[in-house]
Amino acid sequence: MTRLALIATMSFLGTATAHAATYGDVAACAAGSTTPALLAWFDGLKDRKGKLRLELFPSNDQDFLADDFLLEKAGKPFRRIELATPAAGPVAICIRAPGPGRYSFAMIHDRDGKRKFTFSSDGIGFPGNPKLGWSKPKAAKATATLGDGVTEIHVRLNYFSGIGFSPIKEK
Repeated sequence: MTRLALIATMSFLGTATAHAATYGDVAACAAGSTTPALLAWFDGLKDRKGKLRLELFPSNDQDFLADDFLLEKAGKPFRRIELATPAAGPVAICIRAPGPGRYSFAMIHDRDGKRKFTFSSDGIGFPGNPKLGWSKPKAAKATATLGDGVTEIHVRLNYFSGIGFSPIKEK
């Protein structure tokens, strides 16, 4: 895989996610696929600005959220799917894993599209929806175990509000 982000494609799955667009490594999440993959639902988007990113990291504290160039140079697993935030509807992004196992993931709503996390505006979420403080969560709190086939999760995005990060309030 190159350092460049994958360009997402759109498809519709014929499973429980009917009527919802799925983006990213769509074939890996197709019904009957045995490819290890994560299908992550981005819940609680603040708005439809900017880009969405789903990133896969090794499941250890040293490598979690590390620079992708350094991870790839060291031969460690790293994958990224990035796409323009869809104008409407539920959003699910599929990312293919290098093989079955435990991986840490980050879901980012890059509202200004600058590819750099901006605390005051961007949203972030992790598997297991850990409570966020002022530092990144431990890799173990942002991990999903993938087998052969698709593992599906819902992640609630958190945005800066007042004195910390939290999900946006439902209307």
